[in-house]
Amino acid sequence: MSADQKFTQIDQLHQALLAQNYVADRSLTTAIFLALKLGKPLFLEGEAGVGKTEIAKVLSAILNRPLIRLQCYEGLDVNTAVYEWNYTRQMLEIRLLETAGTISEEAALKKIFGPDFLLKRPLLQAIERPGGIEPVLLIDELDRADEEFEAFLLEILSDFQVTIPEIGTIKAQEPPVVILTSNRTREVHDALKRRCLYHWIDYPTFEKEYQIVLAKVPDVPDRLAREVVAFVQELRREDLYKLPGVAETLDWIAALVALDRADLSDEIITDTLGVLLKYQDDIQQVRGKVTERILAHVSNP
Repeated sequence: MSADQKFTQIDQLHQALLAQNYVADRSLTTAIFLALKLGKPLFLEGEAGVGKTEIAKVLSAILNRPLIRLQCYEGLDVNTAVYEWNYTRQMLEIRLLETAGTISEEAALKKIFGPDFLLKRPLLQAIERPGGIEPVLLIDELDRADEEFEAFLLEILSDFQVTIPEIGTIKAQEPPVVILTSNRTREVHDALKRRCLYHWIDYPTFEKEYQIVLAKVPDVPDRLAREVVAFVQELRREDLYKLPGVAETLDWIAALVALDRADLSDEIITDTLGVLLKYQDDIQQVRGKVTERILAHVSNP
């Protein structure tokens, strides 16, 4: 069953996401539904920790398809993302062929540049359908890769094919489900965005983040869940270098539950701020008066 056939209504997809403990609003669910229905890549932008990467993982589980992840970084090239030749094995094979002396040079070249010597990286794996099943392809944090790599992706996202000079063009029988994410540390080129559906994932509202906490950490005391979410919501109004995302909220909740806390206090916040904030300047700024002010507000709504 193809991805577009599995869900005939947006509400079906919404319930499937909830079953995987992913709380999505209507607009995001609609974007995912259309990406599946139209067979187009879905480009997700938003701050770090708001749940972009998790969507690919959840879709992999919902659709019962393998997840192939390409983590982008500066300097990412074709050899790492698509394919490269196993040069060590090729050299050994050449020596064996030379020793045997029973094969022509042309046949030897054809042999060592055959599929047995090809190391398949994430993009080629996605096109070749591992196990005969179209995967979910996650191209994560595309904004960290160079613009040259973006240009290479255009062929992949347009035609879902890869050209290997020694072998030829390999084309996907059916396109994989593709999720691209960006934390917007730089702008991604329009040519790539035009090949995708687009959705911006913002920090959640109080109610949505509260639902996420209950879904992900069901054993959390209700008072603690509400106070933590309210505290984080207020903290995002501060002028910090890096605002905490939903991932940090969940990490903080898990830490507080592990410490058997039922509510927040100035002392426990001070002791655990390193779970919520990842930069010392932000921690120093929040400790003291800012913590006291926010805690007074969330403890007495």
